[in-house]
Amino acid sequence: MTRIAVVILNWNGAAMMQKFLPSVIKNSEEAEVIVADNGSTDDSVEMLKQKFPSVRLILLDKNYGFAEGYDKSLEQVEAEYYLLLNSDVEVTPHWLQPLLNYMDKHPEVAACQPKLLAERERDSFEYAGASGGFVDKYGYPFCRGRVFADVEKDCGQYDDIAPIFWATGAALMVRSVDWHEVGGLDARFFAHMEEIDFCWRLRSRGRSLVCVPASVVYHVGGGTLNAGHPRKTFLNFRNNLLMLYKNLPEAELKPVMRIRAILDYVAAAKMLLTDGWKHAKAVYDARCEFHRLKPDFQLSRQENLAKAIQAERNTNPIPERISQSLLWLYYAKGKKKFSDIFPKARS
Repeated sequence: MTRIAVVILNWNGAAMMQKFLPSVIKNSEEAEVIVADNGSTDDSVEMLKQKFPSVRLILLDKNYGFAEGYDKSLEQVEAEYYLLLNSDVEVTPHWLQPLLNYMDKHPEVAACQPKLLAERERDSFEYAGASGGFVDKYGYPFCRGRVFADVEKDCGQYDDIAPIFWATGAALMVRSVDWHEVGGLDARFFAHMEEIDFCWRLRSRGRSLVCVPASVVYHVGGGTLNAGHPRKTFLNFRNNLLMLYKNLPEAELKPVMRIRAILDYVAAAKMLLTDGWKHAKAVYDARCEFHRLKPDFQLSRQENLAKAIQAERNTNPIPERISQSLLWLYYAKGKKKFSDIFPKARS
């Protein structure tokens, strides 16, 4: 069995792969490098065959999205560790070794991520994962190095190995046994929030996640849908609500969802004034779709709660999910950095 498989899910990303795949091949001596093509309609496959013949190809028959695309691809991969890597990531020399060393020594850890820096501003953290992810009481994600849209410069302030709530899907390393134990990514999400849901399921089962900042990668971000696309707004809001429904403890479900309804409509009103009606409508549509889909997720919720009880997580809150509102801390209290929210974090 291969020790580690670096698996890049590609969809019409020929240009990105020509730019970034050489760094992965050059700096991943320990790994089998695999590209899983998600039904691309550009020249990705032909380009890979001609220019990167050493890379194993997995060809999917259509675009299954990020979540199901990885689920179907990893069914065809045998390795001790999977490393899910975006096609727009530049890796650095020896980037895998710190991750492997830590995971080998800490069997209680199911998954980890490297430090994510911005490919365009290389001294800054990257929005999608920075130095490890967290969530607040109402499901709003933030990172060591990024709170909402405020991204910090990397001055070594988060270079310690730290427990996290979620690892970025841009560069997520996970034990294959843990991946299969929790059922991989939820294909119903299609894209966005699926890695946070996946990591929540791991944490609720008593498994740990960490960021290992000695491993560094550079991420472009926004390669499939940019932040200004209403479809991205729709998927983020819908999937965040589904994630909360699937994973919240029973005592929290109704009060959290009531507050989220208010916050979502406030967000939609703000978008109507600043971003246009399409984004406001995307929030409304996302909430309607959530209520339509909720019955389909009832069994998943029951399973997750049962696993949490088995792991004694029902009486032991996950510490990387803060008990306060990130919106309140950010807008009312002026806490714009991770170290403001977690004062023990170095700044």
